Amino acid sequence: MTSAGAEPPARRLTARGAVTRDRIVRAAADLMHATGVAGTTMDQVVEASGTSKSQLYHYFEDKDALVTAVIKMQAARVMERQEPHLEQLSSLQGLRRWRDAIVRFVDERHGAYGCEIGSLASELTDRSEPARILINATFRTWESYLAAGIRRMQERGELDDSADPAELATGIMAAYQGGYLLSQAARSAQPMALALELAIRNLEAFAPAKKRASGAAS
Repeated sequence: MTSAGAEPPARRLTARGAVTRDRIVRAAADLMHATGVAGTTMDQVVEASGTSKSQLYHYFEDKDALVTAVIKMQAARVMERQEPHLEQLSSLQGLRRWRDAIVRFVDERHGAYGCEIGSLASELTDRSEPARILINATFRTWESYLAAGIRRMQERGELDDSADPAELATGIMAAYQGGYLLSQAARSAQPMALALELAIRNLEAFAPAKKRASGAAS
């Protein structure tokens, strides 16, 4: 993937056209997540989506354009799962609930496949600058939810002001992505659980001393 991967100029889609385009992107996203971008051919997308090659190229001029649409769809899928947990995040207890939801999700898949966005990042960011920009923007949005939650913890007095929300959010995201990678290799959710637990303990180090002592005693 070396070109810009831009989709054709926006055209007004009929309701049926929008459904067809969405079916193509969903099929491509599922294939690319399972077998990789390089391992997915346009012919496979045609077969999986139940469309014709002429329909595929009507909406996407080449594979790069389709990959761009897949990145956007996978970003939307990931954030749809994350937002309910992170939009109102305001406590360490809430962060642990977020952690528990992730570990359950990974455990249900026995660690397989990894993060939709992380998998695309590992395959595309060194090959396509437009893809890297899109993927990085998704990570930054994700981290912004975590950082906002950490700021709310500071406002509630659960964390002191010396905590840097942006840095801590990046640390949590790094633990999340690393946990996914190790869980994928181990076919177990345990690495994810451990990585996020250690990231949360790092956050707890910024709790006021009295609260840390109370937490240790409980």
